Amino acid sequence: MAGDELPEAEAEVDEAAAGEDLVEILDEASGRLDIARYVDHVRDLSAGAIATFEGTTRDHFEGRRVVELRYEAYEAMARRRLAAILREARAAYSLRRLAVAHRLGTVPAGEASVFVAASAVHRADAMEACRYVIDEIKASVPIWKKEVYDDGEVWKENREFLDRTGAAAPAAIGGGCCGSKVRVQGSS
Repeated sequence: MAGDELPEAEAEVDEAAAGEDLVEILDEASGRLDIARYVDHVRDLSAGAIATFEGTTRDHFEGRRVVELRYEAYEAMARRRLAAILREARAAYSLRRLAVAHRLGTVPAGEASVFVAASAVHRADAMEACRYVIDEIKASVPIWKKEVYDDGEVWKENREFLDRTGAAAPAAIGGGCCGSKVRVQGSS
């Protein structure tokens, strides 16, 4: 649909729907993401599809046991960037409603840290919009992740960010995800 002109009535509906998009950045005190709330937010009688993406904390990475993830953000900028990403998704895909939520603070193994939901008349638009939104979050939103292991911790850079900025690949910068910016601290 990208590049196609919408009839005036459809453009007005699309603009109104964009005003109903949900963007949340939740602090640690907020607890777990309310997945059902975000799915219900995008539910629309004219939608034939709802697609979702739930990013969770895995319990192992490259042979190490992951205890938790810790997220920090430049919240005002992150919120603006998330809203812009949803506008970009609307421009590229024929969508009804969108919701995105990201937790900050500690997220234990097995819990969700980020959630994206999109509704559309057709499944392809909803599914592609979800992929677009999560890829853009990882590439451009100022939210930083520290992976905490039972034997240390590492600040992580997302592959999407490295690809976008043309930064050196991990193998080319000493085997860590962030080169000289990473300090792994062993447990004492």
